[in-house]
Parts: sequence; structure tokens; C-alpha cells
Amino acid sequence: MLDRSSSARFIAVLALGGALGSALAVLPVRPAAAQDSAFLPRLVNTSTIPSNGDVNPYGVAFVPAGFPSGGTIGDGDVLVSNFNDAANVQGTGTTIVSFRPHGAIASPGSATTFYSSPLPGLSTALGALAEGFVIVGNVPTTDGTFATIGQGALQLIDRNGHWLATWTDATFIDGPWDLAISEHNNRAHVFVSNVLNGTVSRVDLAVSAKGATITAKTTIARGYTVQPNAAAVVLGPTGLAYDAYSDTLFVASTADNAIYSISNPTTRSSPEHRGTLVFNGSQLRGPLALRLAPNGNLLTANGDAVNADVLHPSEIVEFTRWGQFVREFDADPSQGGAFGLDTELPPEAQFNFTWVDDVTNVLSVARRPSW
Repeated sequence: MLDRSSSARFIAVLALGGALGSALAVLPVRPAAAQDSAFLPRLVNTSTIPSNGDVNPYGVAFVPAGFPSGGTIGDGDVLVSNFNDAANVQGTGTTIVSFRPHGAIASPGSATTFYSSPLPGLSTALGALAEGFVIVGNVPTTDGTFATIGQGALQLIDRNGHWLATWTDATFIDGPWDLAISEHNNRAHVFVSNVLNGTVSRVDLAVSAKGATITAKTTIARGYTVQPNAAAVVLGPTGLAYDAYSDTLFVASTADNAIYSISNPTTRSSPEHRGTLVFNGSQLRGPLALRLAPNGNLLTANGDAVNADVLHPSEIVEFTRWGQFVREFDADPSQGGAFGLDTELPPEAQFNFTWVDDVTNVLSVARRPSW
């Protein structure tokens, strides 16, 4: 989220019992190939269901290095936003939970409620500013269907889970479905994918120890397909991954079943039409979350709403920035489980990969040394 950017194929199958243990089996896949035993050698997991019963975890984000101490969350913690309420109605969840994976291998921890939102339908738009704040988006419904979907907003939260500000805009924050953050010298660019109008916006912030204020808003890409979907409520632009070295923003367009790139997103004053096609291989099945891996490749989570295949359920797919498929693994043995994921790029990070399974309501946090 914060500027954090072998062809062996495999499936990683989580052995998750009622106690949500941390067992993991890494098995060769179609066709049979050598086991990549280094992929997820260290793994911890937890339920994402808070005390109010919210389900369907969507967004997931590492709290970045340098995040101020003294709050209820800290450097290396993982945040998860819930889209559904306890009755499993889409677009009505109101909680962000936090999980501290450090030391949890010896003594598995549990996620706890970090923030209870007055705005329902917390989406994949979740990230943390290094100055000590969290940003979350919401896309609400009243009955779980596209017929009642609302515009949504972005909320700014401090490190103790206290609300600071709500930002709305019918053009630039129109169904904030995911986000990516770039920070530098008390300034931040928040890139927002708008699932209702098919655009990507740049929201520029001035950030201090007291909070953040918007200084400018710009549409930097448009033309992504938007369509209602019974299973997912709506399909449109979703995952965003920012590469600071090349000043490139990558976009996962779910309904288009493709990954695009936008050049110069931090300075662009006019929108591209979708951008440059990066990857639309047959391995894509409605890509949702999108992040850069520590090795420079891209990772996306297939939501199975497009090009579904029962033999390839709930996959997380790795591919290069020039469009070469690398590998895949299943986050769940059934369809529709893969959604949010995040990575940490610094080599010293204790954990560098996290993802949610919204079938089982489980967060997994892993360390892959070979990246």
C-alpha cells in the first residue's frame, strides 16, 4: 500500500479446522511440478469475525514501518475491513479488525475490533499512512443488492481507532472499491478505484501529526467496465498497485478481466482510457485486489465472478509486469474466497504477504523468504 512494491506452479491448501490452526500444505499443481517449499514456510492465521459478527472480509493492509507507537495498532500489524454484517447482507459490514502476527507462531493470536464505522459496507479500500492514520472506503447497500447501492466515502481514522474525517465526492470518490497510497515529505497521494463510475482518482493529501486534509482531486484513468453482479453486487475497477520507482499505477479491472498500467499517476492532470494492457491471460478470473510482490512481480486475487472455472477456485496469481504468468495458488478449495491481499517490500519485514479468505472468514499472514 505504501510504495511497497521457477515457473513452478502450485496450489497452497490451507488446513483450517474449527480452531483455525496454522497448518499449510504446499502441493504440486496442474501439470505436476516441483514443490516450491519456500513459498509460504511461515504462516499464522486468525478468524476475521469481530464481536458484532460481521463477515465477508474484503480489504487487508499491513501497518507500515515507521508507524508511530502509542496506539492500539502498530508497525507490522494487519488490518481487515468487513463488507457484510452478521446476517451476511452485502454492503452492511461496519468493522475493521486488527491482528498482531508477531510471536503468533508460538502462541496464535486473535483479531480484535480496531474501528466501528458509522458508514456501512467497508470495502477493499483500506490502507495506513506512515504518519499514524488509517484510511478506509465504503460502498453501502440497504439490502445487499445493486438496486440500493450508495456512493460511499473515505474515512480518516487515528491509530487508536478514533474517527477524524469523512471525505465524499460524487466524481472522485464514487464507490471507493480499493486504494493504494504513496507518501513523501508530509504529502500523500491516495489512488482510489471508483467501482460506480469506472474511474481511478488521485486524492492528494497534506499530512501532519494531527491528521490529513485534501489539497486536490484528479481523475487519472477512466473507461473501465462497470456492471451489476448478483454474487459480488458490482464489478468494476478494483485493485491498485503503485510502483514508486517507475511512477506507474497498476489497475485490476474486474469486469474487463485484465490488468492495466497508468503512467505518471502522481503528476498526471488528464485521464488515460484504461491505460496500457499488462496482463489478460487465461489465469485471470475476475481479478480483485492487486499488489506488487517483493520480487517486483504483481499479485492479484481472482474473485471467480468472470471466467470462472471450478478446477481453479479462489486463486492468487503471480505474473510479471510485462505480462508473463509465473504461478498461482488456491486461497480456498471453493470459488469466491480470494479477495483482499497485501505485501510488505522491505527485506527485514517479519511477514511480507497477507490475504483473506471470505468464504471461511480467515486472515492468513505469511513470510516467504525467497521473494
